[in-house]
Amino acid sequence: MSLFRNIEFLTTVADTRMLPPARGAEVAFVGRSNAGKSSAINALANRKRMAFVSKTPGRTQHLNFFSVGPDQFLVDLPGYGYAAVPAAERDRWNELIGGYLQARESLRGVVLIMDARHPMGVLDYQLLDWLKPTGVPVHVLLSKADKLGSQQAKSTLTFVNTSLQELGKNYTAQLFSSPRKIGILEANKLIGGWLDPRNRNKKPPV
Repeated sequence: MSLFRNIEFLTTVADTRMLPPARGAEVAFVGRSNAGKSSAINALANRKRMAFVSKTPGRTQHLNFFSVGPDQFLVDLPGYGYAAVPAAERDRWNELIGGYLQARESLRGVVLIMDARHPMGVLDYQLLDWLKPTGVPVHVLLSKADKLGSQQAKSTLTFVNTSLQELGKNYTAQLFSSPRKIGILEANKLIGGWLDPRNRNKKPPV
């Protein structure tokens, strides 16, 4: 049964000054606009349209908060790096994403979705740089892994894990596919640990 079986939409925020009070534990989902972030959230929640999936990347423009349990929240962040969005709008999104990730006291972990065919891009490195001073753990979902052959998928995972280990102690990765249900149980277990009330006072090493 899905960890997020009781997920409910709470609110949407377009400015960090309008964030709800930081309480309990939050896990943020972030990634490039075409990386499959909304599909990953829907797959983890076992819902078809919990997070909006569009054929046009860049449609999620706000921070969307979902409740998954008592003082347990998922936060869907705007996708970054979509070229068709005006520069001013991209800058606003980046400010919104960076401001939330770097200052949110209730943030317990970040799920970074990368297309397995194009991992560890320049903007992915930028986001990891934003997070490094906070010590917040990051788990990479290499989405669309079903589009790779078995050997290529393994090589990609090894490459990403090696790259992450050079950046921080709390960075991990796994293969993931929303349509093929690859990696859902593994991701659910890790996210559940971040949200577990027993782990809320544990500070990860920086």
